[in-house]
Amino acid sequence: MPIYTIHAAKTNLSKLVARAEAGEEIVLARGKDPVAKIVPMAPKAKPKRKFGALKGRIKIGPEFFEPLPEDELKRWE
Repeated sequence: MPIYTIHAAKTNLSKLVARAEAGEEIVLARGKDPVAKIVPMAPKAKPKRKFGALKGRIKIGPEFFEPLPEDELKRWE
């Protein structure tokens, strides 16, 4: 884990943030004493899919379950 003084961190802040985004943890020190840490943020969790969320919003007609005509089947090949 690299250690940077606060002065060096101010000079190179955008580079240090880019490194943190890549997953690296960076320690900031006042003199030789560590005082803070730059760490990557946890990724936002995707919302879980909810079964039946589209119920009543989508309609599928009975023709959906019928076999495709021969000419359309040939176009899919």
